[in-house]
Amino acid sequence: MVSKSIIVGVGIPMIVIGALMAWLWSPMGGELQSQVELIGSTIGILGVVFFISGLFYTKEPKIV
Repeated sequence: MVSKSIIVGVGIPMIVIGALMAWLWSPMGGELQSQVELIGSTIGILGVVFFISGLFYTKEPKIV
């Protein structure tokens, strides 16, 4: 069962914001360029983690 609220509400926006920070904002960062790239990449990676966790989320535990 997929949780669309986790994927659409958290995962995708974090991926988009992280990519925008790493690619668009970091060239304008000046001497803080490497830190902005690091933070943007970290946000993007966390977004991917939330996206994948949303794919495996279930409200009811599966009993094997």
